[in-house]
Amino acid sequence: MRTRIVHIGAQELTYEIRNIIRVADKLKEMGVEVYLENIGDPVAKGEKVPIWMKQIVSKLVMEDECYGYCPSQGLLETRQFLVDMNNSNGHCRITPDDIIFFNGLGDAITKVYGFLRRTARVITPSPTYTTHSSSEAAHAGLPPVCYPLDPNNNWFPDIDELRRRVKYNPAVAGILLINPDNPTGTVFPESILKAIVAIAEEFNLFIIADEIYQNLIYNGKKSKPLAAVIGDVPAISMKGISKELPWPGSRCGWIEVYNARNKPEFSTYIQTIVGAKMVEVCSTTLPQKAFPHIVQHPKFQAHLGERRLRYERFSGIAYERLKKIPGILVNRTDGAFYMSIVFKDGKVNGRQSLPISNPSVRSLIENLIDDPKINPDKRFVYYLLGATGICLVPLSSFNTDLQGFRMTLLEPDEKRFCDMIDTLGKGIEDYINSAE
Repeated sequence: MRTRIVHIGAQELTYEIRNIIRVADKLKEMGVEVYLENIGDPVAKGEKVPIWMKQIVSKLVMEDECYGYCPSQGLLETRQFLVDMNNSNGHCRITPDDIIFFNGLGDAITKVYGFLRRTARVITPSPTYTTHSSSEAAHAGLPPVCYPLDPNNNWFPDIDELRRRVKYNPAVAGILLINPDNPTGTVFPESILKAIVAIAEEFNLFIIADEIYQNLIYNGKKSKPLAAVIGDVPAISMKGISKELPWPGSRCGWIEVYNARNKPEFSTYIQTIVGAKMVEVCSTTLPQKAFPHIVQHPKFQAHLGERRLRYERFSGIAYERLKKIPGILVNRTDGAFYMSIVFKDGKVNGRQSLPISNPSVRSLIENLIDDPKINPDKRFVYYLLGATGICLVPLSSFNTDLQGFRMTLLEPDEKRFCDMIDTLGKGIEDYINSAE
């Protein structure tokens, strides 16, 4: 090309959660029965959308205005509905102007990081959801700046270490937290949220909180939304309907902006995001129309409660069965529907394997992992996929040096879930022992 056309951060845009699907699809063509535990799509895993929810949507489909543009920031009546929900709980007060709708949180994430000054960094958890870490790194053209979550302490952050990393990195302008967390399934207690807010206040930062799983907390754990503890610190809360309703195909997410007017530069930054949304025209109209009707339906809370109970039960099943396996570290999932398992130091390396009876499948897997630089956990995940059909995501793909994997709790059939966990457990043991 006459001039360079590749963005400086292009190499940071990776998404192993979807990349492994290509391999899974090839294995299906070879006759392998694949268990997709890699992606957080409840509908794809077989969760049934309730009839009453479909009836709300089908009724709205008959209204002509659902086919037109909506205001760039989103439907006023839906934004007012969200404002009323927030303000009635005594949280940091907002107005409809403090809410911006997007085509899913992926759209929101890319714009929130993409319109930051290139030298301004957001420190992200490690491990963290790939869309956040990749988008933040891509905007800067540099590897992510991160703070560790500790698998030996329920995946909670070390607050002193977070403060140290903020203090000695003056490029850090914001802190990301995901609560409940993806990929670990941990739920941050109020004390941790307040400590993160205190760091932001001390160093004049803003906070981004991905709270899309806020209403999927169980096992008796308690937390609070960021709006309840934010005080006067500027912040962005990210929310949506993909996981909660669930309706991932709606591509409907939004941000709530707190205390924008307290900091002129933060206010200008938010207006830049609004301007970008205006250039895009608007987000999808139908799900915005449907959302208030769905969450106010008399059956919605029971529907949500049933899903929480199932995730709680499956989180207990997975935890109790996997924690007995030597060589791995397992924490029980308390929110969202993910579980991250860590291999203890030295338990995975570049010499281990699993037997794969189909020669074509074995050849495919061995070609894929024929790279001396491949992470040991990715090697395990690919061998497990070829040997058992279980499709996981290597933990190292979530911006961490920890070796392990992420799985979901989304399988609605309990027997099938238990069989998968048993097969997974045996695969872990056989893989670790294969090096001996």
